[in-house]
Amino acid sequence: MLPLFAKSPPTAAGPLNVHVRNDSMTLRVAKAPQAYLAGTINDAAVAQVRQLLDAGKLMPGSDVYLDSSAGDIAAGMELGKLFRTSRFNTHLGTWHTGNSPALPATCLDACAYAYLGGVYRWSPSGSDRIGLHDNLQANRATDPSSQAADTDSYVESMGVRPADFAQVAGLVVNGVAWWNTEKLVATQVANNGRLPLEASYQNAPGAPPSLLLSQMVHGRQNQVTLQCSPGQVTLTARYVVGSERTELLAARAMYAYFQVGDQAWQQHQGDRPHADGDALVFSRQMPFTQLTPVLQAMSLGIWFEITGSPIRVGFWVAPAQVQKLTQPFLSDCQAMQPGYIPPKPSDSQSLQTKPSFWKRMVDKLRN
Repeated sequence: MLPLFAKSPPTAAGPLNVHVRNDSMTLRVAKAPQAYLAGTINDAAVAQVRQLLDAGKLMPGSDVYLDSSAGDIAAGMELGKLFRTSRFNTHLGTWHTGNSPALPATCLDACAYAYLGGVYRWSPSGSDRIGLHDNLQANRATDPSSQAADTDSYVESMGVRPADFAQVAGLVVNGVAWWNTEKLVATQVANNGRLPLEASYQNAPGAPPSLLLSQMVHGRQNQVTLQCSPGQVTLTARYVVGSERTELLAARAMYAYFQVGDQAWQQHQGDRPHADGDALVFSRQMPFTQLTPVLQAMSLGIWFEITGSPIRVGFWVAPAQVQKLTQPFLSDCQAMQPGYIPPKPSDSQSLQTKPSFWKRMVDKLRN
């Protein structure tokens, strides 16, 4: 458990209030029920949310809007775990009805940790704010070792690197370190509907090495497959748009291309994309020499130009984020290239593998 000091000052709002919006219009537009949670986050609040789930009044997969500036950090983490097991998506927002405008939401301390539990975590917009009191930062705590151990373990279990989490705090204003929205997205503390990129390498006997990059974006799994052969690599993109739109977009798609950073590649070349189930698909070949820049790119764009539309559609991935996982594919692909010469062992490796003088003398005496 966290030390007792890990609580927000008792300045906020009373017991947790929960409002649910699940009318047909909400379900048609937002694709999920909306739940608004406002008030103190403590053990009673966690029990209240769990009871609502058990009673079917809160549905798994809901969009949860948070507005809380008081509570216990440990309860915030328990609530976040409950959010994750219930596949909730977290936002900041306040409950409002009719034509009345929504008031700004504040998500502080315990609320910030609960926010991390969302599968999709949407960064604050407008006047909404999220952050931690400065005395609750790990490097400010009276007993940082015990607090850091609990919070780091929780943060990591939510798919966020503790080192990145520590970087999102902005300037301290009146004792509160408000989180920087741009840093939230850059560090994946907020993913805005994008789950972390995944990489899967396959190298079966008799088959060419193949690397699959896949990413869930707004509930749809986009993919880029890289297949190696002597002299070149084939890239195949699969952009999921939904079965109801695939044929229409395929008929209107004039061009499809990859873009590494700001550099478009074969922008108006190659076959047009085609429909495959619920996705648009196309392939392009590139020289092996371009593989390394692709795997090191922070942005590999997959774009489609649609007739009659002023904007392109598509998606992007960041292969650099999974570079450790793509290295075996790069090495095996390199070994397939014409004229490949395996690297010589380093001097240190040679010394380790070469028998010592005394071992050679003993071997001679034994023989």
